[in-house]
Amino acid sequence: MDSTTSTLFQSAHPEGLISIDPLELKFPLELKKQICCSFQLSNKSDKHVAFKVKTTNPKKYSVRPNNGIVLPRSQSNVTVTMQAQKEVPSDMQCNDKFLVQSVAAPVGATLKDITPEMFNKEAGNHVEECKLKVAYVSPPRPPSPVREESEEETSENTTAANELISALTKEKQSIIQENNRLQQELKLLKRGPRRNNGSGGLSIYYVVLIALLGILLGCYISS
Repeated sequence: MDSTTSTLFQSAHPEGLISIDPLELKFPLELKKQICCSFQLSNKSDKHVAFKVKTTNPKKYSVRPNNGIVLPRSQSNVTVTMQAQKEVPSDMQCNDKFLVQSVAAPVGATLKDITPEMFNKEAGNHVEECKLKVAYVSPPRPPSPVREESEEETSENTTAANELISALTKEKQSIIQENNRLQQELKLLKRGPRRNNGSGGLSIYYVVLIALLGILLGCYISS
């Protein structure tokens, strides 16, 4: 690419080559974990635009791509990855910054045509610059697996549980009383003479009934 042609192309292009969104990179800070954040470059012109991304802390961040060509009336996404951090700043403040430079490029320019000289203002090139701030934010809270009940719902549930316990207690006492009564009748039957086989059958009936009530009583007591 001819440098003279490139310079003329850049100086003739009006300002406002690209727009950037967002202008602040927010990283949900989590210890010992790489965190990614992205921003979008939008070419507002009818020309090819070359861009380059710089940072004040290159060891801390990885930028992909850190340079490239944005086609006319199109967008390009840039992903910034912050390396895993060992500690969280007490004030959750970050002074790191990014600088996005952009210049007009000749039609048909590709990635291999981008050179450092294109972004040299001293050479007379029209270079647009935009600074991006970095902010730390708290990571999102995981969703609660159980829905939190309101105080009113909790009170209603407690009242219903107390009413159920009271009803079961009364029913258990009634069964105990009935069981005691049948035990007394069984003792009386055992003491009295057997008149016929029918009375013997009646005793078996009471024994079976008492056994069933005993099982039912055991179930209520265990619950």
